[in-house]
Amino acid sequence: LNAQRLHDSLPITNSMVMVWIAVLIIVLFCRMATGKMSMIPSGLQNFAEWAFESLYNFLESLMGKHLTHRTFWFFGSIFFFILVSNYLGLIPGVGTVGWTSVDTQGHSAFTPLLRGANADINMTAAMSFSFALLWFYWALTENSFKEFFAHIFAPKGAFKGLMLLMMVPIFLFVGVLEMISIAIRPVALSFRLFGNIYGGEQTLESLMNLVPKSIAFLPALPFYFMELLVGFVQALVFTLLCAIFLKLICDHGDESHKGDGHQHH
Repeated sequence: LNAQRLHDSLPITNSMVMVWIAVLIIVLFCRMATGKMSMIPSGLQNFAEWAFESLYNFLESLMGKHLTHRTFWFFGSIFFFILVSNYLGLIPGVGTVGWTSVDTQGHSAFTPLLRGANADINMTAAMSFSFALLWFYWALTENSFKEFFAHIFAPKGAFKGLMLLMMVPIFLFVGVLEMISIAIRPVALSFRLFGNIYGGEQTLESLMNLVPKSIAFLPALPFYFMELLVGFVQALVFTLLCAIFLKLICDHGDESHKGDGHQHH
């Protein structure tokens, strides 16, 4: 009875298990790659350094040295988590091995034993809204409150006199549209990642159901390799969009100013 109450209050879903597996794989990989650090790196350490440095340098070229140094803990974590989760969802049996249950009205429903983490809208929404909160925090600490709202509502450009009076209501209207855009961003991020991953999994499953089970893998095989590329691209796109959104609100057009006057750790 107590176990049932615990399950009702903290349900463990098949996608949640996949999240735990993905996190465990990442932690074990980091431990193995950094367990015996040396000046002459092993193959695993060399691969880990290459992967992290490549992503770091890519983000630095986009956001600048200061923002990347401050926020890489998030962007690095989210990229590799999405990537590993996407690839785990492509393991044969994930989403296809499970059981069929019948309700009291005779309707049957299939429940997979494991389900891709990003094929669950709850997971993608959690990542997106977590970024939205961090975005506000970083935006307000990289700018003052005045600079933050001026970045959204204030006229851009050197307007004077009558032209300034004419441009103020226009930029106020544009600012309202920008606020609506900011509010929609986490929703768009959630559904973009969820839709691509869930749609890919459903496509593979539908193709496998077109032929007998003994050769079910054949129609899906070409699309399986395409989904490997999609898994990487979607992890990169999610990370890239988040980085761009942050860069846009924190862009002062003066990297040296941010590096000297806005040192936040």
